[in-house]
Amino acid sequence: MNQIEGALKCAMSRAIKEAFDLNYSEEQVIIEIPKDKSHGDYACNSAMQLTRQLHRNPRQIAQDVMAHFDLEAAGVASYEIAGPGFINFTMQSASLTGVIERVWKEQDAYGTNDSGAGIRVNLEYVSANPTGNLHLGHARGAAWGDSVARLMQASGYAVTREYYVNDAGNQIVNLGKSLQARYREHLGLPFELPADGYHGEDVREIAIALAEENGDRYAQENEENLKFFKQQSIAFELAKIRKDLDYYRVHFDVWSSEQAIRDAGKVEEALQVLAEKGLTYEKEGALWFATTRFGDDKDRVLRKTDGSYTYLVPDIAYHKDKMDRGYDQLVDFFGADHHGYVPRLKASIAALGNDPDKLSVDIIQMVRLVENGQEVKMSKRLGNAVTIRELCDEVGVDAARYFFVQRALESHLDFDLGLARSQSNDNPVYYAQYAHARMCSILRSADGYPQAESYERLTHEKEIELMKYINEFTSVVAEAARLRAPHKVCNYIQKLAQKFHSFYNACKVLDAKDEVLSAQRLALVQATRITLKNALTLIGVEAPEKM
Repeated sequence: MNQIEGALKCAMSRAIKEAFDLNYSEEQVIIEIPKDKSHGDYACNSAMQLTRQLHRNPRQIAQDVMAHFDLEAAGVASYEIAGPGFINFTMQSASLTGVIERVWKEQDAYGTNDSGAGIRVNLEYVSANPTGNLHLGHARGAAWGDSVARLMQASGYAVTREYYVNDAGNQIVNLGKSLQARYREHLGLPFELPADGYHGEDVREIAIALAEENGDRYAQENEENLKFFKQQSIAFELAKIRKDLDYYRVHFDVWSSEQAIRDAGKVEEALQVLAEKGLTYEKEGALWFATTRFGDDKDRVLRKTDGSYTYLVPDIAYHKDKMDRGYDQLVDFFGADHHGYVPRLKASIAALGNDPDKLSVDIIQMVRLVENGQEVKMSKRLGNAVTIRELCDEVGVDAARYFFVQRALESHLDFDLGLARSQSNDNPVYYAQYAHARMCSILRSADGYPQAESYERLTHEKEIELMKYINEFTSVVAEAARLRAPHKVCNYIQKLAQKFHSFYNACKVLDAKDEVLSAQRLALVQATRITLKNALTLIGVEAPEKM
């Protein structure tokens, strides 16, 4: 909640209590910025909300409330009761201009808040199998998850960024066999590449390096050598993933290993708990989990007839491990193809005695890369996927990250390469960064102008509009963190840049004939620049000083 909104809510809550001896919390008070500027700076509809409860005319309610409203404490210059009972407020100049001093004082910390203080949250995202390069789907999840983490940290949450490494199971076996086959191929030995193997050029490159280093030491096809190839392929692919994520400005606090969870006996431990609760049963040679008792549409197989576990089993153990670490909230970011997986995960959490509502799963919809009006196909298995690194090299990290978080996660995304490359106002990241660079240019040209001591002359409607919008930033950050919705920050960035350009076109900033007004406007430019830079930082995008 921003300072102006907080003051209005506090004064309104107290006035309602005094007028009607009624407990009406600040959270119940809704304060909005009217679209019509003639309706004041802010508006409140509490009088209409109270009509049913008090059985009175809303305009009369509004009059009684305002008779007890402390205008001075709320920073209100005047008010008007309009229409069916809206209360419109015109703020004192100092209330509006106070945001400039706050931004200057807080600098990089402006926008931070404590809305999530005391809440421990685990965010698990990307978590791609270490079997190849990260592609566009991973890029969207990485940018989104990292931005959510930044927003939550800025809002006081204790955040852990986690990557779950699927380094066990059939896909790793196939990767090891593929590497082993390429190793033998390079040595001129007979080889057979698995039909379900990995045919990418990166596997061949690893094999060549291993063969040149070790000769035919691991050429024999046996389990011990296969274990070596699995370990080597995992290590290589993970190192590459880390490097690409670092390039993409995405970093993790914890890297959890599926194999480590299996080796620690946590899979058997989780199954034992389910068995003791009577939630598993044998049927047709398989072990089943009675997830229908927890709202799933059908029971799920845990152990197949061949004795191997399904993917669900280590995931149950993994989520139990995360719950045991004491988080208040778990958030998983899954691809669209995992939508049906959510009920069984929640069922397992409930079955193990935890609150399933502590787990939230956000679904990442598909991405299409569009080049010259044509979709660029992606196929990770065949090795011709468009990778994060290739995309960033093509359009830049800033454009890649911005484009992936500017739309809601549940929306399908067409990534337009031509638009991402363009240096025009149609490109939203260019538009925002150009606004920041323009502010920096103005400030560089301000040598010799005095520093403002007050801001009472900032009365132009464009100045007021800009100050009010800067004041909204903290509320936007808190809401975006709560909803895990970084696209709301992108919307804010675009509007802030737009309002700045509108202000700059209407108000002469550098005027040697009026240095006092110029100094005040320069202070507003600086406050806008700081706010814009902080907003861009929260989505992992740089704020250049020159373009």
